[in-house]
Amino acid sequence: MKEIIDLTASVDESHQGERIDQVLAELFNDYSRSRLQAWLKAGHILIDGKPWRAKDKVEGGETVTLHVERDIETAAKPQPIDLSIVYQDDALIIINKPAGLVVHPGAGVQDSTLMNALLHLDPNIATVPRAGIVHRLDKDTTGLMVVARTLEAHTKLVDALQKRDIRREYEAVVQGILTGGGTIDEPIGRHPVHRTKMSVVKPGQGKPAVTHFKVLTRFPQHTHVRVQLETGRTHQIRVHMAHRRHSLIGDGTYGGRLKMPAGASDELKSMIRGFKRQALHACELSLEHPVSGEQMTWQAPLPDDMVQLLAALKRG
Repeated sequence: MKEIIDLTASVDESHQGERIDQVLAELFNDYSRSRLQAWLKAGHILIDGKPWRAKDKVEGGETVTLHVERDIETAAKPQPIDLSIVYQDDALIIINKPAGLVVHPGAGVQDSTLMNALLHLDPNIATVPRAGIVHRLDKDTTGLMVVARTLEAHTKLVDALQKRDIRREYEAVVQGILTGGGTIDEPIGRHPVHRTKMSVVKPGQGKPAVTHFKVLTRFPQHTHVRVQLETGRTHQIRVHMAHRRHSLIGDGTYGGRLKMPAGASDELKSMIRGFKRQALHACELSLEHPVSGEQMTWQAPLPDDMVQLLAALKRG
């Protein structure tokens, strides 16, 4: 199934001297600047009937035509999957994702994903890129996610995410004792050997990544922390904490050897060994509503497995 976008606009003389990609962002503000740049590069946008480069400057009075035929994302089929919906309106949905739910189909996972569930919940969301999914959580990370129900909302929320205007906070349980809070500012890219993993890399070899954290509770060999993302790289919290030698409990990808407190009870040993997912939960999400402009915040309490883990660590 294809969606045809066919638009025409004129460049006002007040834009004289501006780059065409800047002008396009104003003329067609339902679409993100990066998407418009990609369409311009691919020849889907013509100025006076000719292709332009993003850096070319307008004189004023040009006619801009946009013609795109794109597939609506129907590879994923609707499936009736229960979702924990924290909030919803005509523009967006806030979901509290459980552990084990993959966000969208990929290698080895073709159904039973969040995308399948969203297509069942709202069939119209098929017209929005990635079925409205604005940002991802790893399969075994729990907590809050925002989903856009319209193209306009999706564009605004993606732009807000890129501008770091969406605040995302997490709770995690890490190995080792952190003496205080701090900031990890280290670029992240593909691991040079294990290509399915991410890692901290040399400047210029990856993308900037900034993670802020503070200590909530210290235990004999573990620390409960609150984390705020400034950027949103793949596996960012897991990679940054592992880089500091404080990998998350249960992280089979980035975790090191399990650390057991001296004199730990059998119950605690069993709890730590049996915690088979990274102990990470997206607990708070704050953003400006894409339609009303209202600043909104949502919280999601810790899931039962993390509550039980913290209780066992407290008992020792």
